Amino acid sequence: MATKVGTRTTFEAAKVIEPIYTGGNVCVDASGKILATCVDEDVLIVRNDDQHVLATVEGDGEPSTSLAISPSASHLVICSRSLSMKVYALNQPEDDNKIEASLIRTVKPHTTPVVSVAIDPTGSLLATGAADGSIKVWDIKGGYVTHTFHGHGGVISAICFFESSNNVNSQMNKNGGKRKRDGDLEMADADHNAFATTFRLASGSEDGKIRIWDLHKRTSIAVLDSHVSVVRALDFSPDQNTLLSSSRDKTIIIWDARTWKARKIIPVLEVIEAAGFLGAGTRCYSGGEHGQLRIWDTVSGKEVTSEQEAGSESDAIVAVQYSKVTSFLMSIHLDQTFRIYSPRVLVTLESLNQLDTIEVSRRILGNLDEIIDMAYVGCDRSHLALATNTESVKLVSIKTPANKDERQSKVRVDQDTFGADVGLLQGHSDIVICLDVDWSGHWLATGAKDNSARLWRLDLSSGKYSCFATFAGHAESIGAVALPRSSPSPGSTASSDPLDHPPAYLLTGSQDRTVKRWDVASLNVSAQSASEPYPVTKSLFTRVAHDKDINALDVSDSAPLFASASQDRTIKIWSLEDGSVTGILRGHKRGVWSIRFAPKDTPPLSISGEGTSSSRGLLLSGSGDRTVKIWSLSTYQCLLTFEGHTNSVLKVLWIPPQAPSSGQDETEASKHAQQTTSIIASASSDTLIKLWSPYTSSSPTSSDPLLTTLDAHTDRVWALATPSKAQSASSTFSFVSGASDGRLNFWKDTTSATRALATQTASLRITQDQDLANHIRARNYREAIVLSLTLNHPSRLLSLFTDLLANPVDTNSLSGSEAVDGILANLGDEHLWLLLLRLRDWNTNARTAPVAQKILHVLLKKYKSDKWIQLGRRRGLRGGSMKDVLRALEVYTERHLRRTEDLVDESFVVEYTLRGMDEVLG
Repeated sequence: MATKVGTRTTFEAAKVIEPIYTGGNVCVDASGKILATCVDEDVLIVRNDDQHVLATVEGDGEPSTSLAISPSASHLVICSRSLSMKVYALNQPEDDNKIEASLIRTVKPHTTPVVSVAIDPTGSLLATGAADGSIKVWDIKGGYVTHTFHGHGGVISAICFFESSNNVNSQMNKNGGKRKRDGDLEMADADHNAFATTFRLASGSEDGKIRIWDLHKRTSIAVLDSHVSVVRALDFSPDQNTLLSSSRDKTIIIWDARTWKARKIIPVLEVIEAAGFLGAGTRCYSGGEHGQLRIWDTVSGKEVTSEQEAGSESDAIVAVQYSKVTSFLMSIHLDQTFRIYSPRVLVTLESLNQLDTIEVSRRILGNLDEIIDMAYVGCDRSHLALATNTESVKLVSIKTPANKDERQSKVRVDQDTFGADVGLLQGHSDIVICLDVDWSGHWLATGAKDNSARLWRLDLSSGKYSCFATFAGHAESIGAVALPRSSPSPGSTASSDPLDHPPAYLLTGSQDRTVKRWDVASLNVSAQSASEPYPVTKSLFTRVAHDKDINALDVSDSAPLFASASQDRTIKIWSLEDGSVTGILRGHKRGVWSIRFAPKDTPPLSISGEGTSSSRGLLLSGSGDRTVKIWSLSTYQCLLTFEGHTNSVLKVLWIPPQAPSSGQDETEASKHAQQTTSIIASASSDTLIKLWSPYTSSSPTSSDPLLTTLDAHTDRVWALATPSKAQSASSTFSFVSGASDGRLNFWKDTTSATRALATQTASLRITQDQDLANHIRARNYREAIVLSLTLNHPSRLLSLFTDLLANPVDTNSLSGSEAVDGILANLGDEHLWLLLLRLRDWNTNARTAPVAQKILHVLLKKYKSDKWIQLGRRRGLRGGSMKDVLRALEVYTERHLRRTEDLVDESFVVEYTLRGMDEVLG
């Protein structure tokens, strides 16, 4: 018999692109697969291939000053401005989607903030360098200090562990180990065993000096004094037995580890923030203010990469992470983006004397900043165009691998992984406010605060993006743009080849209160200059549309109409042909932020007393008055008003119906309105997204149009986007939301799955309840106890134990049945904890206390103290802590004991009385 379960519409954030880096330190394990990054005061552990957050380590309220992860990703060290250093043990269970970070130690390493940290290649030692110039070496597992060094006069800006082969020359032997000064070199007593391997530590400070510390002798063996500015990076090559140092004095110096003299000085001619050896040490990299990764020959000092054009200030490289094991190389930039370079090129660098540039295999967006607007682009809607409070538009891939094996087999040079930054559209001179895409997904329009609009041609298959035309004519910022949404007639060249046929027109709305229509169809793609877009300065028509700023424009795909919305609280319907007003919608009490025409073939609405929609369709609007309204385009009346948001509604959207899933026929799908008709999504400044059904509202049998509320953002939600109706069936997600918190949530309709799961759970529950009743009737205590604990039936469980104690099966058993003793001795942690909670509750009642005491006696006999300690330390247990439960058991047990003792004392009085009566009667 089928079980009918009523469930509401449910959506879940199936995928998330969230900030993984907001500035600060970044570190990587030896494999290059695990990143540790700073996000505000917290630290995230991120999987590199898809930017999935494996763990979040909450901060202590102060920003992190330094960060390190062990080569095997077994430990994480975080130092903060609060002068604390926390060491975490990282454990990755079988589920590779998360990592458990357990705090094992918190210490105060220095009296000033720790600026630089390093972990040795074995993962056993940790070096910390502080702002006061002191250095400490720690045993990570033991948590104690093994070395303390003083000698620097300023902030320790770089630190590095290494092992070197020390070949002491005859000159050192002649000096008898005395201290010697030779230009930029100071040396103390050295080991006289030629080529002895020693474990050392190199440190650099803000005064430009580098000190070499011998960890065996616990002293400084050399001071390298050639840099004249802050030392930013140190690295050692065991193959070449050389030390690399780089500084903001625009030089890289290669030091001989045997004599500690400079073997090569490389003039980089830019402020360097990161440098290190590549491969066997014959090549090194550098990155700095120009924003380009450069490769150098450490023997000749010549640059291997060709001369590259300097990037903008935001492109500057602030750090570089390199793993020799996997040839992983990644640069971190000032604009909070990561660039991962092709490992194929890195492997062949040793044999190359000249290289144009290092191929960037993938770009990762560390932080999207404030997401203002977005749109699906591409013929298959596999990318998102994002306006993120900057002068450029980001193109992000949202392709998802079909399964885990496909994700793991992804080639690392593939830029089309989910969340990868595949392109940047640059051209505007001020912040981009709005954008829109045409029916094909190949043409994108943008409007910005520079008073201009741009039309972009997107060829995502070949990775080519170019500005096709610019539109100038508005006197103030452009706040809204719109492109045609209806596709050309089938069989036409524009329909078969949309990439070479731009949209017919572009609409723009501005803070100057005017709407302009621009002719685009007359522009020829083949005649366009490769470097310069078409400059368009004359519009087809200009209309003074509103009394205040224009916030939104939209084009109907079922009629030659477009609509404009303004801060003057009105919405106007216009004719596309001549720009005349065909209707004015009044009803909002504050400015209108967003409008959207209903998709073509949307079923009409009929509301008693309010009117009806016709073939002209519907219009959706969201306003600062916290309401969402649906308007009829035939009568220009408001048909429905949705209330529920507590702040301004910033974006509204029609979500097209989802196609029936495999195995579900249309009859079954038609039972659920949210699957067969369009629903409405509204986003607000209250950080919430609400989904509404206009057809539920128009139904006489239902009064609640609100389907569900989605709460996954922490700041105002500015943007909503959904694939076109033609692409919705093949799309993985129903819609995507973007907010000021820099987070993109990809929402998936899980209503059918939730309903199926609820039905299955209810059916299983009925079956289990019936099985439990049968076992109780047959006195199958073993099965009945397990089912009672599983189904959480405390009353039935109490009846079982009461019956068992009243009618014992085995006289030598603690509980009355050896089978039950065996069950109680082998309970899982969840069942054991649940039973302990039940015993606590039963023990509070004098009537049920004997049963509780008997079962508690069995548990204490069967389990050792280690088991209870382990259970008490386990997280996620509901019903209170182990300490509270044991205290409750103790208090009531003592009360029952006192009552029993009182009864024994009173029994003596009864016995004395009866004995006295016997004597009198006898």
